[in-house]
Amino acid sequence: MLGIPAARFLSDYWQQQPVVLHTPLEQSDNPLSANELAGLALEEDVEARLITQQQNADWQLRHSPFTEADFLSTPERDWTLLVQAVDIWVPAVADLKQRFDFLPAWRLDDIMVSYAAPGGSVGPHFDHYDVFLLQLEGQRRWQLGAPCPADEPLRDDSDLRLLANFDPVEEHLLGPGDMLYLPPRIPHWGIATEACMTYSIGFRAPTLVEMLDDLIIDLIGAEHDPHYQDPPLREDMSGVDIDPAFVVQARALLRDILDDEERLGEWFARYMTAPKYPNLVTESGEVRVARWRNTTYVNGNAEGKPSDLD
Repeated sequence: MLGIPAARFLSDYWQQQPVVLHTPLEQSDNPLSANELAGLALEEDVEARLITQQQNADWQLRHSPFTEADFLSTPERDWTLLVQAVDIWVPAVADLKQRFDFLPAWRLDDIMVSYAAPGGSVGPHFDHYDVFLLQLEGQRRWQLGAPCPADEPLRDDSDLRLLANFDPVEEHLLGPGDMLYLPPRIPHWGIATEACMTYSIGFRAPTLVEMLDDLIIDLIGAEHDPHYQDPPLREDMSGVDIDPAFVVQARALLRDILDDEERLGEWFARYMTAPKYPNLVTESGEVRVARWRNTTYVNGNAEGKPSDLD
């Protein structure tokens, strides 16, 4: 799938630097037509966006669900349709995940598919996660910038997370079968040189706050919930000032939780396998699997020992 040995990709590129890869896939391997993608965007439960670039360089963003009239009124160029989690709805798209088996399966988030008319783009931006951009129809030109900080300034006149400044340092033209890997925080701007379809295979990268928020909810339901206790007190600790010893005591209480490998491992497995769209799991059959110790977690739930599922 990569065109290079997986070991080399992991050691030289993964979360380090972008690279253009050449896959064995061709345009004939595209499991979805542009019309089928548009049809999917008409469904009420499907998350999709329609982005149109105006002549004054502003971008108009609209969210699903859409109607047929929305697509009939699109201009001949400079617009893009993006549909999230197409792998949930189209089994042939979900099969593409198997081609990334050199990475932990539970890290993979979803496959977004985009159709762009000539000139179509979502503007210069960066992501906080790893992504493979697989071209399966038409051509798209990508400009890449140097790695930027997480707080890189953004434009304040758009609903999109567009960079206030974008200085490209390299450029690539991708055709069917070409794939661009981007680690987090690499500025990029893709513009369709002709009508094209691009598959974005993204990987989960929750924020620390998101992880702690979920861990707290997990701890709330725990049977054992230790209480704070003071360190050995001295008379000079009285008054309104907080002695550093109290902070050390609080840190020790928190550290005990983080050092509990069993509890943390079970929580992490549940958290990282939780489906992105839980209300659609039954209908779509979405499966996310990870193993912690002797337990297999499927869609965020413990399902027993691995031998019970194999």
